[in-house]
Amino acid sequence: MDKFGNHVKNILHGFFLAIGTTIAEPSTILPLIINYFGGSSMLVGFFAALLRGGAIVVQLYAAFHAQSYQLMMPYLKRIFLVRFLSWFFIGISILIFGDNYPNITLTTIGIGLFMFSFSAGFAAIYFREIMAKIFSHKFRGKTMAYRQFFSGLGGLISGVLAGWIIHSFEAPLSYGLLFIISSFIMGFGYLSFSLVDEPKKDEVSKKENFFKEFLFNSFNLLKADKALQNQIITFLFAYGYLIALPFIILDAQNRIDLDGIAIGSLITTQMVGAMLSNFLWGKLSAKSANILVAKISIFLQITAISIAFGASSLYEYMLIFFLIGASIDGNRIASSNLILKLAPAKKRPVYIALQMNLVSLGMFFSIIGGIILHFFTYELLYTSAIITLVFAFYYSFTIKE
Repeated sequence: MDKFGNHVKNILHGFFLAIGTTIAEPSTILPLIINYFGGSSMLVGFFAALLRGGAIVVQLYAAFHAQSYQLMMPYLKRIFLVRFLSWFFIGISILIFGDNYPNITLTTIGIGLFMFSFSAGFAAIYFREIMAKIFSHKFRGKTMAYRQFFSGLGGLISGVLAGWIIHSFEAPLSYGLLFIISSFIMGFGYLSFSLVDEPKKDEVSKKENFFKEFLFNSFNLLKADKALQNQIITFLFAYGYLIALPFIILDAQNRIDLDGIAIGSLITTQMVGAMLSNFLWGKLSAKSANILVAKISIFLQITAISIAFGASSLYEYMLIFFLIGASIDGNRIASSNLILKLAPAKKRPVYIALQMNLVSLGMFFSIIGGIILHFFTYELLYTSAIITLVFAFYYSFTIKE
């Protein structure tokens, strides 16, 4: 346990994965790609939700089976292969069909995103189980802090690379190259974590006879725990920023000159916000102030979207994405730490699965945003996001540490 080699492989996995996935960030580049091929605002919202939230539909099912596995790595390696091929498939499809068959291009992008996101539901369960086996509780915080920092660094590199590719090559060639190049970069991360030395788990849980029985027991647990309900409601509505986020870049495209360099700057700024904020989130979490982290993060999201109402320069949009980057990492840390403190040891896997699945429903808020923008205005879009976040901020006072 706590082997230095496993520590390095975990960091490399996060670093290369961040470079690969940030290159098609659903708040910047992905909306531009969908918009380029004629996709509506509703489709932008759907695809953004698909990339972020497609995994939630299988996480409970994955947990139901994984509780009886002695080794997770053989299954995780298969998931890594599926995710690599699906990302690569998107890039190849863009190059083959491109401008000539825009509807087919959009369909293949959707299929690739579904495969990539759906498989992540299994990967999340396997990954967390391996992390629990190879690192002690105290060291796990250290290795994840390093991983998150270097993931932010990877995001910075990704922003520069994405900006250069978009600036140097005409669309849709540039979009196809983004996915193809990033799939191989991502592959290095998958390969590094595949080499982790995972110990065999001798004591495994006996799963229920039927998945239906597992769901029934989980629902009863949720119904009986008011503290868990309050926490889930808070972090579910904290995803309210996604109502607006995928469309801010489209609004910016109408207001300012948004070339490849500008797009790269926005991605880079978001990653800088994430990196720098981790120093504050880590310090507060060490003092058991995770609820404060959640409140600050939600407030930053409200501030960012409020700025979007009147933004008219690149610097204002950079500030928006800086605040969003900081707040996303803050909510992630607070949510993760609070559920581990709330959950009884024997029921911890079920508590984690319940919160991950129910809170992750908020990732589909971008679909609501797409519908609002399709029929109404950006002003109503931003207002809806802020109202949702205010509700989350209010509910954050009901959770206890």
